[in-house]
Amino acid sequence: MAKEIATTPYTDQRPGTSGLRKKVPVFQQRHYVENFVQSIFDCLEDYQGQTLVVGGDGRYYNREAIQTILKIAAANGFGRAVVGRGGILSTPAVSALIRSIKAFGGIVLSASHNPGGPDGDFGIKYNVANGGPAPEKVTDAIYARTREIASFKIEEAPDVDIDALGAAQIGAMRVEIVDSVENYAALMQTLFDFDRIRDAFRAGFTIKFDAMSAVTGPYASAILEGMLGAAPGSVMHGEPLPDFGGHHPDPNLVHAAHLYDLAMSAKAPDLCAASDGDGDRNLIIGRNRFVTPSDSLAILAANAHLAPGYKNGVAGIARSMPTSAAADRVAEKLGIGIYETPTGWKFFGNLLDAGLVTICGEESAGTGSNHVREKDGLWAVLLWLDVLAARKQSVDAIVREHWATYGRNYYSRHDYEEVEADGANALIKTLRDGLPSLKGKTFGALEVRDADDFAYHDPVDGSDSRNQGVRVMFADGSRIVYRLSGTGTAGATLRVYIERYEADPARQFVETQAALADLVALSREIAGIERFTKRNAPSVIT
Repeated sequence: MAKEIATTPYTDQRPGTSGLRKKVPVFQQRHYVENFVQSIFDCLEDYQGQTLVVGGDGRYYNREAIQTILKIAAANGFGRAVVGRGGILSTPAVSALIRSIKAFGGIVLSASHNPGGPDGDFGIKYNVANGGPAPEKVTDAIYARTREIASFKIEEAPDVDIDALGAAQIGAMRVEIVDSVENYAALMQTLFDFDRIRDAFRAGFTIKFDAMSAVTGPYASAILEGMLGAAPGSVMHGEPLPDFGGHHPDPNLVHAAHLYDLAMSAKAPDLCAASDGDGDRNLIIGRNRFVTPSDSLAILAANAHLAPGYKNGVAGIARSMPTSAAADRVAEKLGIGIYETPTGWKFFGNLLDAGLVTICGEESAGTGSNHVREKDGLWAVLLWLDVLAARKQSVDAIVREHWATYGRNYYSRHDYEEVEADGANALIKTLRDGLPSLKGKTFGALEVRDADDFAYHDPVDGSDSRNQGVRVMFADGSRIVYRLSGTGTAGATLRVYIERYEADPARQFVETQAALADLVALSREIAGIERFTKRNAPSVIT
């Protein structure tokens, strides 16, 4: 039986670039989840009788939130809910499932690469019918609704057994518990040459994939070891755990340093890879060769035609503004479009739906294609495997050949995590206020060609997004970008991106931080980073 329960608004439920993210105890507040979920449904139209997909990355509070969401969905008139067994669905798997069963939308429970556990992070994100994150006009409406909500509807019903495949009922809504991996694995088989990859494993190709005790474990185990024949034990930390086993499930060189060390050792497999908490990010390291996310995007775009699902080539490439321009050079050589968007996968959705692009990527280890409307960590690993099997070269050889053809974009991101928000905001404001005076300035051998606050005009729907990051661009093609991240839950995270292009093959093998040393120092000087953040060094360098 459905009830309407009075509630009072919370003032802190503004969705960020990837939904609403807070610490678990915040979500555990009375009616906090109910308010936000009801606000989502209040901003939707014509969903009565429709299908809603629900799933998450298995982090702490995932199961409790799913039960609440199902009961609210039933009370609000959804006719069917499809849930991954155990509440497990990776973010790309949610997108794939929405698209394949033509669901009205989906709710993803995840805080992506952020830590889990009782004192860790949690998140709720709404995805629309194309499988992608809700656009800003929808998230803005949801936030506005959260500030005025007075009641929510909820079905009084027992919890559903989400560990048993099959169907149940909540009020008039049918609840279907489905295999978390099956739909996604079937999609991957349409994109890649599984026989070719299987032959490579039979011939001795080796891989270590770290699922980081997060959502990708069941997918990687089923596909890499089960379907493709990688050696048993190729998948590490394959069981999703509510606290990710105490790991920080971010596949970067800090939190996956053990993979880097393995790849640089005498016992290195041919490929080391990892994914993050909700399965949408990736890490690629070949024997003695780390591949930056920006380079990975460019290399995959240049070689995608080798995979059956992309045999007709790439229509276009999209990258987030902070991502290096390596992909731009591939697009130019292929004679296809290149699109520079704000950070946030939702900005790629219109381009993908319009057929303007096939492959998209972000420097924060997110790469994907038009097969779903989310970035997809395991997809990126499978495409690398298919390219490696087709070319019969090592990761290092492919990277070197790519740089010789297109040039190398030296690139690094320096993160200042959990700094005081007031200081970080003051830093960005000071940078913005000083933009007019920066143009034409010289700093040693570097001359500022232009400086702006990036704004994006969507070529499909005509919408505009402003204040997306401060860019300082130099006459030699180098650049520094500053922006505040929208994915953290405490304080503020300042991200600083430093890039330099090198066309000369003889100068393409300098250590990255050494190649960027003058720009790194200048990035701190121009923004007054130490003064505003009280930090004399970044928390993480990638």
